[in-house]
Amino acid sequence: MVVPGYRTSCPSHHHHRQQKHASNNSGDAIEILAFEAAVAMSRLVSLHRSLSDADLLQLRYGGMHSAGVAYLTSGDNHFLLRLACAELLSDLDSVAATVSRFATRCCTDSLLSFERKYADFKIGIAVFTVKLVRSLSFKGAERRVKQMEKCVATIGILLREMEALAKLEADERKIESTSGWYNVTLPSLQNSPTAFTLETKAQRKTVARLKEESLWCKTFDEVVALMSPAVLAVFARICAVFGPFVSSLPLVLISPGSRMSFSSCVPKCRIYPRLAGSHNASEWMPLAEASGGRRMDNKKCLPQNCEWKENRAEASPGMQEGSLKPSARTVSGAGLTMRYANVVTMAERIMRMRSGELDSGEGDEEAARQEIYRLLPTSLQVAVRLKLKERWRERGSANGNLTEGWREAVQRILRWLGPVARDTMRWQEERALDRRQRLKTNPRVLAWQTLLFSDREKTEAAIIEVLVGLSCIYWYGGHLDSALQRRLG
Repeated sequence: MVVPGYRTSCPSHHHHRQQKHASNNSGDAIEILAFEAAVAMSRLVSLHRSLSDADLLQLRYGGMHSAGVAYLTSGDNHFLLRLACAELLSDLDSVAATVSRFATRCCTDSLLSFERKYADFKIGIAVFTVKLVRSLSFKGAERRVKQMEKCVATIGILLREMEALAKLEADERKIESTSGWYNVTLPSLQNSPTAFTLETKAQRKTVARLKEESLWCKTFDEVVALMSPAVLAVFARICAVFGPFVSSLPLVLISPGSRMSFSSCVPKCRIYPRLAGSHNASEWMPLAEASGGRRMDNKKCLPQNCEWKENRAEASPGMQEGSLKPSARTVSGAGLTMRYANVVTMAERIMRMRSGELDSGEGDEEAARQEIYRLLPTSLQVAVRLKLKERWRERGSANGNLTEGWREAVQRILRWLGPVARDTMRWQEERALDRRQRLKTNPRVLAWQTLLFSDREKTEAAIIEVLVGLSCIYWYGGHLDSALQRRLG
């Protein structure tokens, strides 16, 4: 973001950097690229937290035990772990690409070679110097995460203050152009220009101070020196956690005290990853042995709702870069992910309105029902109508017991379908283009926790049952609107 009427360079170092610029461009501050750096840092912090022991345990005993995920996507934990690994690696590769671009503008040779170093890590041939080993220590990783959290927080404040300054300056220009305020002689307006100008000047000083304190005035060397070891440490952690289930990852060895090494062609070293539950690792051993000595082939045992796509063109030599892509049989493959997520969440909203958990005004329920109907594909609209006709022929006249039965049936389905739909909404929000959203450092929802990989046929069958149930609740409760009756013929 460039604030109107305000220079983008670091205020306190402007003249010094002008002198330095002639001899070395790489020593310049990153300035406007601070926002891109902050987004990459926030993602690194998020990945670090996602791979913590606590979050992995929550994933293992929480997310993987989700009834909705098991029914709609897969009950195979190995498959879900491979999905998670592919997504985390994709996110890490995106961060590494940003760091690589910054590295090309560094002065230090060791930082300039980050792209090659990351590629070597991915194929398990990294050379572990003493400096690199120290940079990958657990304490080192924690220290860098705290530093990056502080950087991201400061950039968030800077962004807010720059937006406030931009608004003040826009208002100032608007008033000048429409009122000619400097020539105004009315007593009520005599002090307004001065007060407004002082407020704008004060805001400029605030922005300048925040720039000096934030990534804005950091050099490319400083930013890359902070981020590059964090990228390598997160990759090492991914290998430690997912190595037994993803054959393309370098083998990792573990011993007491969190000592690890990549494959057998590098020296043993002490680096940050620690495995949850590896309390009895009393000797060096491949992580695969901790899981029964198996390393899973990515292409085997995949459910039909996924396809394994290898990106050989972009892969580092000797390593297969794979990603799991939803097949045409999935909700995502049909391009219906957000539609169905919205339908389910709105059905939950209607049930909460009817139970009194959610306050609603007159017509709110009807508006929600109309919106659900609008979101449904034509094929699903037809399926719901046919199902309703069958149910009403079978059940006949209204019955209080039937109303309660349908209510329980809808609630039972929404108990496992609702969380998947809500995670889908959150997954989408976390990947929105809004800059503030992208600066959040919380662990993200994984794709397999959403409707992206859900079997389309099963998902649609569940949605139909929910919508039929809602309509029957209205029908047997005497609330079926005349418009729906006309549609049903």
